Amino acid sequence: MQSLNNMKIVPQLVFVVIFCVGQITSEQESTLYPYGASVGDKETPKEDDGASPEIESSVPFTFFGRTHKYLYVNNNGVVSFGVPVSTYTPNAFPLADGSPFVAPYWGDVDNEKSGTVYYRETTGSALLQRINEEMAKYFPNLHYKATWAFVATWDDVPYYQSLSKKTNTFQAVLHTDGKRSFIMLNYGKITWTTGGASGGNLLTGLGGVPAQAGFNSGDNTHYFNIPDSRTDNVININRTSNVDTPGRWVFQVDTFKAPGGCIFEANFARYNETFWKDDSCENKCVCNTDGEMKCTDESCPGFMVCQPSAWHFTCQISLGTCF
Repeated sequence: MQSLNNMKIVPQLVFVVIFCVGQITSEQESTLYPYGASVGDKETPKEDDGASPEIESSVPFTFFGRTHKYLYVNNNGVVSFGVPVSTYTPNAFPLADGSPFVAPYWGDVDNEKSGTVYYRETTGSALLQRINEEMAKYFPNLHYKATWAFVATWDDVPYYQSLSKKTNTFQAVLHTDGKRSFIMLNYGKITWTTGGASGGNLLTGLGGVPAQAGFNSGDNTHYFNIPDSRTDNVININRTSNVDTPGRWVFQVDTFKAPGGCIFEANFARYNETFWKDDSCENKCVCNTDGEMKCTDESCPGFMVCQPSAWHFTCQISLGTCF
């Protein structure tokens, strides 16, 4: 982990200006749960690479076999268990140091001048009722009723060394019924991906090492990268979903379940999606509607060639093929 005392090295300024600031649509506003002073939220210190004080939860939260009662809300887009996280350049999951945390948008936030990071623990009936109604749509056969929730929201936060007015708004929601545990990652306005000390352009907030989204269990087995994490396309995360609600990802994390598809090597495959997992395209996999991956020996047809595609491989028509 990088220390709070580490010196940040800012890259040379590139004079390219992109006037493209996103807006929060009404649909994205509804994806975010209520937050702010009006609902009793607390705030983290307004400092670069800062974090909340240690938060002792009134209810244990089970995260892949481990029960946690102590949380930190970190300004750089992470809710961590047990220890604060000051690292500003996101690493790929799984993490070498085994740190367990949830990362709605792990990037170099600097809210010293603007933006607020809110958090609260709640058993309020209004919020829990909304969570339960939406969970019933995502997991219709689960019969789940949350009794506790923890909401962390990064509201209009800028990036480190920003020379623009670009800000991001996103949220992590942890909830449980005392036995089963879930996380929701909610996204509003997303307009930047990278801070200056992570190689980003100071005028655009793009380039360098972009933000990471997902979670890391700490056991080197259960971890997940939301598609396009640590790529330039992560700026479109508020248009993606695994529950057909743009700007929302939902996971069961006492065990490992994701509605809408399967998890394969920390990546998400939708129901009935097929791909080859090897670079010779000799092992074809399909995501079954029961959420399980099935892989069998099968090669590309003779008129197709094996090509990389995102995080896996696909059979594509050879440019030299005639029909």
